[in-house]
Amino acid sequence: MADYYEILGVERNATQDEVKKAYRKKALQYHPDRNPGKPEAEKKFKEISEAYEVLGDEKKRGMYDRYGPEGLQGGMASAGADGAGGFGGRGFSSMEEALRTFMGAFSGDASFESMFGGGYGSGYGSEDGRQQQGASKRTNRNISFEEAVKGVEKELQITCYVTCETCHGKRTTSPQGVKRCTRCGGSGQIFEQRGFFSMSMTCPQCQGEGEMITSPCASCTGQGRVKTKKRVHVRVPPGIDSGMRLRLAGYGDVGSGGGPAGDLYVYITVEPNEFFERHGNDIIMDLPITFAESALGCKKEIPSFTSHAVRITIPDGTQTGKIFRVKGEGFPDVHSSGRGDLLIRTVVETPTKLSDRQKELLSEFATLENPANFPGKKGFLEKLKDFFSSTPT
Repeated sequence: MADYYEILGVERNATQDEVKKAYRKKALQYHPDRNPGKPEAEKKFKEISEAYEVLGDEKKRGMYDRYGPEGLQGGMASAGADGAGGFGGRGFSSMEEALRTFMGAFSGDASFESMFGGGYGSGYGSEDGRQQQGASKRTNRNISFEEAVKGVEKELQITCYVTCETCHGKRTTSPQGVKRCTRCGGSGQIFEQRGFFSMSMTCPQCQGEGEMITSPCASCTGQGRVKTKKRVHVRVPPGIDSGMRLRLAGYGDVGSGGGPAGDLYVYITVEPNEFFERHGNDIIMDLPITFAESALGCKKEIPSFTSHAVRITIPDGTQTGKIFRVKGEGFPDVHSSGRGDLLIRTVVETPTKLSDRQKELLSEFATLENPANFPGKKGFLEKLKDFFSSTPT
């Protein structure tokens, strides 16, 4: 059999604190709950637990240092060391023994519960091991484009489990209404021998709760919680976009056995807008202008999502698709203090339903047109003809 010091990876002169620290590290590494279906990890867990059971006790460690495993088997037999603790070089006979050593090593450690989510180690030693966090809830919410820009507070109605007000989650209103489970003795776990291994499993009689309700609360039928509808206020931050979600901690179903409540996730969909569209944190809008405004230039005042209107100057000769950028008039960045821009894209409208006089003036204007009136040195058709004349057939 390997030396206990080698199993824990410590020197023979290691302090008790160093022994305990080494055991904790290895026990967490090889714990069966973290290595499901791995017999080699279970075997290793038993070995290091046996080693710590000896080296973690100064009296047993002294016997081991002087006489080795045989000293424990012979000299300590009268004290029940071999029969009760599994010493003498034969290894722990069951996982239950190893788990008890594991729980003992973490006893009194305030970080133990947070480290393992409460009751790690198959529910030994603490009722917290039977606590279960409540289910999280999901709901969808549509908001307008303007609400996405400015932010908004919404009221939601959700259906979820809450603590029963009659029994305050105790599942019974009578002190005599709850009794310890007779099958598991209140641990919530039972052990079955399977070959060389003793396997732990949830007690089928109490479903792992360790106790039985003999006089259930009439309001919740012994569940400790009831389903109800409640209203929740949620603040939607400025700059949120479709597909993003908001998390409201503790607004899901209340947990069982005194466990914490789940969370509420609100998934956001921003409704499309008739005038604006979003590109990242920028807002894009199309601004129709007339033929005359395009040719002669003009000034425009445009309402915005901020407290003031936006004023832009459109120079003469502006074409369709020309974009004017107004800084800081877009979406706030939901993750920082920045803000996008407002992009105004011009669309030149062709006049329709012309009067005779308008047609007459436009016809006269057409006779006065020359290549200098159009962008580029040549008109589009002239450029297209040059392209095809230079392309090999």
